[in-house]
Amino acid sequence: MPKPVVTVRSAKASAERPEISSNHRGRSIMAAAGVQLTAADLDRSSPTPIHQQVAGLIRGRIASGVWPVHYRLHPEPELATELGISRGTLRKAIAQLIREGRLRQVRGRGTFVTSTAFEPGIGARLSTLSEDLLAEGITLTSQVRAQQLIAAPASIAALLEIPAGELILRLERLRSSADGPVALLFNDVRRELCPGIEDVDFSHRRLFDYLETDCRLTISHGRRTFNAAAAPPLVAAALQVPPATPILYLEQITYLADRRPVEYSDVWIHPDRMRISALLPRR
Repeated sequence: MPKPVVTVRSAKASAERPEISSNHRGRSIMAAAGVQLTAADLDRSSPTPIHQQVAGLIRGRIASGVWPVHYRLHPEPELATELGISRGTLRKAIAQLIREGRLRQVRGRGTFVTSTAFEPGIGARLSTLSEDLLAEGITLTSQVRAQQLIAAPASIAALLEIPAGELILRLERLRSSADGPVALLFNDVRRELCPGIEDVDFSHRRLFDYLETDCRLTISHGRRTFNAAAAPPLVAAALQVPPATPILYLEQITYLADRRPVEYSDVWIHPDRMRISALLPRR
């Protein structure tokens, strides 16, 4: 089997990413409005109740993409202080948005922006594609198509909870079997949590293994979403399928034990070379 070739692009090169509807991915185009809410956003002389104004502000952030899918809101005490309102008022606004399906609360982890599509909890264990396949005795080759440090776009920074413009690692890999390409993966990783990660040869190292072993980070949990999407040209070319072919698209945010997000990923899966299945006990 030929040895995978690692291609590292210079920082000046643009790591092109496929574009799909903001309903399907966290990398929505950012609107002019600020990411965070402040007391100045509220009109206390308006007859509209404050909790409804807060709900409206959050709806606007979500609709514009400023708060993308999977974005984690600040903790309630912090958010209430930023808005200059009571926690009870804030909870009314959040409860309304949860009923509308715009927000979702996970006990012990926080409040997240959700998509309008139904998101079943597929998979009870956080593992990587390579780990799952190795457990089945299947080995894939990994070609690194791009690996570089970039300034985090505002949408990615929001998901990773870092300042916009902070350096992150952007990694693009193609996983293949003997039959051809299986999956195209994009990863955005917080570099300050693992300095020097940009120099690692990820054609031979698994990302989670490096983060846990070499960087001594404790990965705790993740949020994973599956969608069906038409393959954009870049993805179609990499997976060797016609453009707009329906394929499985996966988004994931990975968190550390201290609840900091460490990595955001897009995974595009060949429709004929991999299927996702799960055993689901009733109780």
